[in-house]
Amino acid sequence: MSHYPHLLAPLDLGHVVLPNRVLMGSMHTNLEETGDWARVAEFYATRARGGVGLMVTGGMAPNREGGVFPGAAGLFTAADIAHHRLVTERVHDAGGRIAMQILHAGRYAYGPECVSASAVKSPISPFAPKELDAAGIEKQIADIATASARAREAGYDGVEVMGSEGYFLNQFLVRHVNRRTDDWGGCYENRMRLPVEVMKRVRAAVGPDFIVIFRISLIDLVPEGSTWDEVVVLAKAIEAAGATMLNTGIGWHEARVPTIATSVPRAAFSWLTARLRPEVGIPVITSNRINTPEVAEGILAAGQADMVSMARPFLADPDFVAKAASGRAAEIAPCIGCNQACLDHTFSGKISSCLVNPRAGHETELLLTPAESPKRIAVVGAGPAGMACAIAAAERGHAVKLFEKDAEIGGQLRLARTIPGKEEFHGLTDWFATMLARAGVSLRLKTEATVAALGGFDEVVIATGVTPRRPGIPGEELAVSYADLLSGKAVAGPRVAVVGAGGIGFDVAEFLTVTDSPTLHPEDWRREWGVGDPAQSPGGLAEPAPTPPARRVTLLQRKPEKPGRHLGKTTGWIHRAALAAKGVKMLGGVNYERITAEGLHISFGPGRENPTLIEADTVVLCAGQDSQRSLAEALTAQGFTPHVIGGADVAGELDAKRAIDQGTRLGARL
Repeated sequence: MSHYPHLLAPLDLGHVVLPNRVLMGSMHTNLEETGDWARVAEFYATRARGGVGLMVTGGMAPNREGGVFPGAAGLFTAADIAHHRLVTERVHDAGGRIAMQILHAGRYAYGPECVSASAVKSPISPFAPKELDAAGIEKQIADIATASARAREAGYDGVEVMGSEGYFLNQFLVRHVNRRTDDWGGCYENRMRLPVEVMKRVRAAVGPDFIVIFRISLIDLVPEGSTWDEVVVLAKAIEAAGATMLNTGIGWHEARVPTIATSVPRAAFSWLTARLRPEVGIPVITSNRINTPEVAEGILAAGQADMVSMARPFLADPDFVAKAASGRAAEIAPCIGCNQACLDHTFSGKISSCLVNPRAGHETELLLTPAESPKRIAVVGAGPAGMACAIAAAERGHAVKLFEKDAEIGGQLRLARTIPGKEEFHGLTDWFATMLARAGVSLRLKTEATVAALGGFDEVVIATGVTPRRPGIPGEELAVSYADLLSGKAVAGPRVAVVGAGGIGFDVAEFLTVTDSPTLHPEDWRREWGVGDPAQSPGGLAEPAPTPPARRVTLLQRKPEKPGRHLGKTTGWIHRAALAAKGVKMLGGVNYERITAEGLHISFGPGRENPTLIEADTVVLCAGQDSQRSLAEALTAQGFTPHVIGGADVAGELDAKRAIDQGTRLGARL
């Protein structure tokens, strides 16, 4: 009997039956823009072989002005249709089904030709949109309908019309953007006219036996957003216009509330899908921060949705469904919601991948093929780099022994999982343990590797990581390192000065100011961030009510710039806002003069002006790391040629993305 009877139950859509209730949600990967359609096809075919019920592609532009950036992929020509047919044929050969998302970016289009309901510039774009006239609106409707017909011609099983997240159709719905006074603006009947007309024309273009999903925004999280009554009216109108299913979108891209980052509680918004489901007669799909089969099964069993959308979990593990169905859920590589290799890459114009699974987006070039001549391989250090390398090499048939001087695996992951809002790192560490065992890696805990012990191996990999750097501040012997603080070896007093405002410094400040992680308590999290009920306030915004900080914290850095400027592209603002809400004082451009019992003495600028005492009971050093390379150097001195990876190779900010990628790639070629 299945552990996930609701998740693995078929879903009858009339003309087609989906094999389970799992949708791989849309993710723009930038793969289509490479022009390597075999690579695109393999990305989706890999996930089709993993058993997902239905996939949705990244957003395809219906026309040039609607592309998310100049040159964004779409279906404009016969050649485009032929390229997409390569994708759909490969997916169908793998036993899968795939729908194409039609995404018109509206004012989010990153180019001077962007268009919208009104000439209201987005705060996240430098380009003000052109206000469409009636003829311009008709062109957009016709182009979206044409794109849907071309999708069918290209062999897709359906389309998803993007009507949420603040994109084009969503922009017409709300007074936040739509300032029109004609038949396309004003009252809600007029403002919802565009998405309803689009749905009618799409259904007419593709016929009755074709999946048409409409992505509807349930909570905009922007001022003057939709009310709940308006959401319900639109949902019913979209159903009447011919939609097969409603997929749910949460928040606009410009919203100042996180919606998919790791600090967002799991299934944080499924209560809205549960409220919408009884209002319509077509299947409703829930989404956002659903990353395990247990969470998905719970949502479906509670009747909160008919189907569950998971996007980034299929970057982390394309075999998510197959593993769940075969009783191997512990082997599912977890999406930790970090955004580092997926969304950060997407918005930087890079190929989207996954911190946990570097093969995502690189299926045709990062291959774990059986080793022609299996070797005896020693890996020293069971941090992310060492574990990734050991697993990859062992899966290829090598005999791998992994040495770890501590009593448990994880390395820096063990510190990361202590940070409030980073609880997902517990699951990542557990997964590594499972996969080390499954791959047959011989794990030696509490074992210090020596040159003599490594002499009999064919290859030696050094992944010994880093140690916290001592910055050389007079009196720093009175301070504590971030590693000692996060591991529990040191305890901070009520007033803390944090030296270093990189990613570690921000994490430490979070650790110091938060006692009970709101990520584990959805109601507390909503209160912290000001997430209300769209039935009570348009857009679902409420006044944020953060809990008082556990300590008074000052975060400092030498660089004369705003602290946190170089944090993650899509998550940095979340960390800065969270600490600001806790009253953390952030200072840049400081000189560290000395540490005394009274606290941290600083000055400012190259002239060392304005000497100031930051009164503190505890000073925490987050001033970078030094590579642990002594074993590598000793091996080299003895004539060995070890491979050095992870923090032992480069001691930048703690970078699990680079470490796991480097370890996996080395394991793939040894």
